[in-house]
Amino acid sequence: MRSYQEFASLYDKLMDDYDYFMWSNYIIDLFNHYDLKPRDILEMACGTGNLTYHLANNRYNLVAFDLSSEMLAIAYEKLRKFKNVKLLNQNMVNFNINMNFDCVVSVCDSINYILNEEELLKCFENAYKHLRNNGVFIFDINTYYKLKNIIGNNTFIEDREDIFYTWQNYFDDDKELCEFYLTFFKRNEDGLYIRFDEKHIEKAYRSEYIIEILKKAGFNKVDIYNSFSIENANETSERINFVALK
Repeated sequence: MRSYQEFASLYDKLMDDYDYFMWSNYIIDLFNHYDLKPRDILEMACGTGNLTYHLANNRYNLVAFDLSSEMLAIAYEKLRKFKNVKLLNQNMVNFNINMNFDCVVSVCDSINYILNEEELLKCFENAYKHLRNNGVFIFDINTYYKLKNIIGNNTFIEDREDIFYTWQNYFDDDKELCEFYLTFFKRNEDGLYIRFDEKHIEKAYRSEYIIEILKKAGFNKVDIYNSFSIENANETSERINFVALK
């Protein structure tokens, strides 16, 4: 079962609690904190282009890619007015763009969707390869703590005006994987509901392991921060931001 097919049409509505404007400002704050002045940015797993939109508004040149053609179709309509954005259909592991960038960025726990060390290393090596000297790789993860203790083995239900969905989760301690089983009921214009299901899997990574793989890929300095701050992460952090410098 592929992810982000029918769900793509609901993504922005259901993710309205994610403040992508704040996220873009946080990334710009990180640029300033590290005294970086990037112009060309590569965004991995751009989804429907929400972060892309705000970074483009700040006049950065962006190449953004995603594996889901359904998500990219929505992103295209959102971003078509920008002359400084190019969209591509590629994946996080084997992407290949014929240029280098000042920054590679990925948000909203996309890295958790890479499920094994070989592919994680390949992703990080590709990010390193696509960066210019003194470039920066910025991304976040759902923490091990969050996937195991907050999301894992719990069920969430939400009832909105035109959408009802259940989100059942299972955490596999042996494989360190969190499986999400989502069932959606969406009301059409005729008042009838259609059902569709999606399955998502995220890998629970510990921060020290991510740092190890980043350094194995070639990054010489890695900092980690709690959520949207420049404060150290702790054992109960639910989201960690990584800043890896080439």
